[in-house]
Amino acid sequence: MSGESRVEPVDDEAAFWDDRSVVLECLRETPPRIPAWYGYDAVGSQLWEELSSLSSYYPTQAEFALLERHAGEIANRLGPCVAELGSGSAKKTRLLLSACLRRRRTMYLPIDVSREMLEHSATALPAELDGLAVQGLWGRYEAGLSYLRSARSEPLSMVLLGSNIGNTTLAERAALVGDIANTLEPGDHFLVTADLVKPAPVLDAAYNDPPGASALARFRLNQLAHFSRRFDGDVELHRFYPRAHYVTETRTVEGHLYATEDQTVTLRALDYTLTLRCGDRICHGHSVKFHRPEFVDAVCACGFELDAEWIDAVWQYGLFLFVRR
Repeated sequence: MSGESRVEPVDDEAAFWDDRSVVLECLRETPPRIPAWYGYDAVGSQLWEELSSLSSYYPTQAEFALLERHAGEIANRLGPCVAELGSGSAKKTRLLLSACLRRRRTMYLPIDVSREMLEHSATALPAELDGLAVQGLWGRYEAGLSYLRSARSEPLSMVLLGSNIGNTTLAERAALVGDIANTLEPGDHFLVTADLVKPAPVLDAAYNDPPGASALARFRLNQLAHFSRRFDGDVELHRFYPRAHYVTETRTVEGHLYATEDQTVTLRALDYTLTLRCGDRICHGHSVKFHRPEFVDAVCACGFELDAEWIDAVWQYGLFLFVRR
């Protein structure tokens, strides 16, 4: 197994890009919503790497610092197979994988909808980390977890970084953690990062471009452009303005694309029309901020126990290690 690398489809590509039922359900919400995974085509994945390196985007900095300090402690607890949901470039995960390899042979199983990012990881990581085997799983979270349930033969650890667990609704989050629990066996570990509640000005600054930067805006507009192409739409990007803001009552950063004028958007492949007035919005994603006790209790309710935690005192950003009961 050592040193081998490949990318394996675990999902029907049409299922995650062109699933009409899911898309129509999202478009009928108030406000209409574009599923988050449409942001991660080849262009969007590159833009995400750019925006996550902005000095104002603290989650990347806080998470990297936590992993730098504690990768060895975490690696001591993990098994020989490490799977990651929404792996992207695996830039931060390298720290953990390097610590794991100093202790045991390691197989890395990144799961992502971006084939380009998976192929990059399958090539670059074994070249940088001697002895690492990589098997990229191309598809959505659910498909990757289903594959792992049928294919696992060794103790498995699950990783979910980037506070991506906050990019879900309450129902989606419970379903995802439950799905992870059903994939793991007693004694397996689940490593997850969660962003904790903090003042609104800090969050508004982090989730919007600082002066002179445009990566966040370009990422959000690319999500809309990709969605429009997929469904033969007539979206004109210059008629939308992206902006995120923190809603204190729901503890959620909401990202919206605001119509700058009255317009009608037709998605011919869906036989669906959006009628927007100036100022109307389309939701492109959100990020929930957690109170630490509630977050831990919610994960534990799905079949886990808290094994260890590390919280950045400055940014109030947490790294949590759970063990499957």
